[in-house]
Amino acid sequence: MVSNAFMFATGIENSYPNIILPDGNRKRIDEMEKTGHYDHWETDFGLVQEMGIQYLRYGPPYYKTHLAPGKYDWAFTDLTFNRLKELDIVPLVDLCHFGIPDWMGDFQNPAFPVYFAEYAGSFAKRFPYLKYYTPVNEIFIAAMFSAQYGWWNECLQSDKTFVTALKNICKANVLAMHAILAVQPEACFIQSESSEYFHAIEPEALPLARFLNQKRFLSLDLTYGYPIQVAMYEYLQENGMTKPEYQWFVDHQVKARCIMGNDYYVTNEHLVHPDGSTQASGEIFGYYVITQQYYKRYKLPIMHTETNIRMPACSEWLIKQWANLHRLKQDGVPIIGFTWYSLLHQVDWDSALRHDSGNINELGLYDLNRGIMPVGKDYKNLIKKWQPILNEEDFGMHFNA
Repeated sequence: MVSNAFMFATGIENSYPNIILPDGNRKRIDEMEKTGHYDHWETDFGLVQEMGIQYLRYGPPYYKTHLAPGKYDWAFTDLTFNRLKELDIVPLVDLCHFGIPDWMGDFQNPAFPVYFAEYAGSFAKRFPYLKYYTPVNEIFIAAMFSAQYGWWNECLQSDKTFVTALKNICKANVLAMHAILAVQPEACFIQSESSEYFHAIEPEALPLARFLNQKRFLSLDLTYGYPIQVAMYEYLQENGMTKPEYQWFVDHQVKARCIMGNDYYVTNEHLVHPDGSTQASGEIFGYYVITQQYYKRYKLPIMHTETNIRMPACSEWLIKQWANLHRLKQDGVPIIGFTWYSLLHQVDWDSALRHDSGNINELGLYDLNRGIMPVGKDYKNLIKKWQPILNEEDFGMHFNA
């Protein structure tokens, strides 16, 4: 059927990267475990309904669902996705969120794209009625945190390992799209990606800032087959991407089936110093300006797929993000949805999941006792007031739902 309904959404935070503990051991950091979702998933879905939200960013824990090549454990996935169907909550299916199964290694593994596409196709066959997918969440962040900053998974720190992770994750993303489309030709891909900007603090920092402001686009450039600038092409080649590997992305892109998901947090803008270091700048341009830059580059419909901020600033931040988004919509940018991420408070994101400390981060619409937060009440009220008005607005675009 055809739907023009504006997509108000939230999500169940389901990150699961591996980290190295201070004692040198590796540990899987599973946010669905830390927030109690495995025990309270039915309650959590009820909270989504209570909010008046129809769309939920949600996915099975990939690392313990894909057991081996061609072997899966669908038990938890069947329970949860069948219940979402009964509740008429539409999943925006999140298939890979910052981690992969231990038997596969990490994002440096060149076999990962083929294995992941196999998984995506198998998932689609099991749930052929589902149409909205984020095959791989925040590719740029996954590659940076795992292979450039050395925080997660392979815990490596070089341009070469970053480019290797980037090309493998992007290829996995594109192959998964093709595998899903082979089962569900009407599938639509909402690529949730971090919207970044780098500000030169002094004139001497301008060359590096220009470089980083091109680098931030690489995950989407490859996914969408967008022609990249010479400096970025040389950077990729110098760090291990071959010409045939780059051409593969040009030949296999499925941009026509995509919605660009732009994630924005107060940490997404950075100051660049002449010595090459960077630091968080806080909000300078904001969601409106940065999303305009991404829209002008790719000319795709847009969904705001993630935002939050800690208490007590949540309600003010919600108003600001909504104002930025609606202004873009009024200015003719095809905005199709908004997401407060996530439904529940999160755990240890204050250290980007690098420390297994158990710190509760007050970011959710509900706390971990499943009590509604002030921002939850505000978001519920925002949806109730704006949904009827937004559903009447039409840009002449129709998406299958």
